[in-house]
Amino acid sequence: MNFGFEKVINFLPTGYQNVCPGSRKGFGYTKVFPPMKKDVQVSENLIELYSNQQTLFARGSIDRLVPLLAANPQPTLLFCGRSFLNGPTWARLGAALNENILGYEIVSHEASPDEIDGWVNRWRGHVDRVVAIGGGSVLDAAKAFSAMMQHPLPTARYLEKVGDTPVQPATLPLIAVPTTAGTGSEATQNAVVTDQQHIQVKASLRHPVFVPQVAILDPDLLKGTPDPVLATCAIDAFTHLFEAYLSRKGNLFSQQMALSGLRLFFQAWPALNRTDQTGDNAREAMMMASWLGGVCLSSAGLGVIHGIAGELGAIKPFHHGEVCGRLLFPFLDVLAESEHPEQQQLMAQLAQQLLPDDPAPPALALKAWLQQHAIMPFWQGGPTLTATEVEWIVARANSKNGWVSYTKETLTDMIAAAWQIA
Repeated sequence: MNFGFEKVINFLPTGYQNVCPGSRKGFGYTKVFPPMKKDVQVSENLIELYSNQQTLFARGSIDRLVPLLAANPQPTLLFCGRSFLNGPTWARLGAALNENILGYEIVSHEASPDEIDGWVNRWRGHVDRVVAIGGGSVLDAAKAFSAMMQHPLPTARYLEKVGDTPVQPATLPLIAVPTTAGTGSEATQNAVVTDQQHIQVKASLRHPVFVPQVAILDPDLLKGTPDPVLATCAIDAFTHLFEAYLSRKGNLFSQQMALSGLRLFFQAWPALNRTDQTGDNAREAMMMASWLGGVCLSSAGLGVIHGIAGELGAIKPFHHGEVCGRLLFPFLDVLAESEHPEQQQLMAQLAQQLLPDDPAPPALALKAWLQQHAIMPFWQGGPTLTATEVEWIVARANSKNGWVSYTKETLTDMIAAAWQIA
């Protein structure tokens, strides 16, 4: 299978249009449509699609980056990881990229507010465009930087959960090139920021205009990725799709997008690390599943897995995808016992689509399939949590957009099933 295509998307949020703010090359958005009349009835589950204005998807599409930059010369900053600079793509394209950028910033972990503020102070007034090449942490850091370059206050003032100032619809144009398939950050409206030292928070800067202007999705960039990274990133994509599918905010539109992504995930999951054509097809499918996961989570929201993971990530430097994967399996056990009618109906539909011949309860069938076909058992062993840390996490966790608001006891049991508690 080859999803080689180029598509241009102009699904701007309802009521917004692209305008030039008049200074440098940044872009912003402004309201242009009047509010709906009060007598117009709209479903509570109205789905808005947020996506890139331009998406390039094909094996080898990274080669489009340099011509894209050269066609519109402007001061450009690159965000990337150290592994990218040491890898084959930089060896091949680095000289040409260097001719089109001012410099680069290395991202090695989820960026903190202080790090973002430092980048902004260093580059404000010098950069008009940003390129991000890397995993979710790199892309989120670049998204946060691009937005904060157009905002006057420190990053923490705008963060969800702890900030006191709303973000404005303004950001530098960003070209996002994911080198992992998991977060879907290249297609989301939020930039995740983490501070484990001072305010102990993992939260987002969020606005529809923060969706990267351009996404370049090249499945070949996944080649050579270590198995633990392939597996834990992929299971993050699964949880995005799965939780968005189960979301009480969802409707037929978001559910069908999520099912499309889950079908691609099922095709890809067992063969991500193969070096033959089957492996190429698998990585291509997972790259698309990840992008769909980003679109779905922006449209329908997430559930209890991320409701826990976001708080755990505020105090522990665990890989986010692994955290979600570890929590997924005890959640499936909880889901198997659920009598909630919407959850039951959605799981029955999912099983019919993905596991039609498995007689087990849908949640347990799904758990067994995921574990049996994983390229590595990432859920085994691993770090520990203290009872105090679990109590801290549970006190702040929530069920987000799930149909069921889970008790603190259930949240605690899920964590205890995922990690050893010291």
